[in-house]
Amino acid sequence: QVQLLESGGGLVQAGGSLRLTCTVSGGPSRRYFMGWFRQPPGKEREFVAAISQSGGLTYYTDSVTGRFTMSRDSAKEIIAVRMDGLKSSDTAVYYCAAASKIIVPNPKDPAQYDYWGQGTQVTVSS
Repeated sequence: QVQLLESGGGLVQAGGSLRLTCTVSGGPSRRYFMGWFRQPPGKEREFVAAISQSGGLTYYTDSVTGRFTMSRDSAKEIIAVRMDGLKSSDTAVYYCAAASKIIVPNPKDPAQYDYWGQGTQVTVSS
């Protein structure tokens, strides 16, 4: 079955940068509409960013706009988010998600996604 594997999390000082990647394996060979969600300690999971199958469209929550940048590999089923200017409020477990639907009306809605990774911890120290 389809599996998503995140990597790149870690501990970083405020103002620093991290790059998270998500690799899709299993299932049919195809590109998915994919997103990143995060769950801060003691809080609910929230939308972070998403990218279309072609990579031509990206979406960001207001709090990360201008700091986070989504991208995807030109050939491989890998997406990445470059996180710059990290803040303590960015501390969370970050989850990669993929939607099996071709059309994703609301990328911010977690119900649009069918597959989820195990999560990778991002900790930003102040």
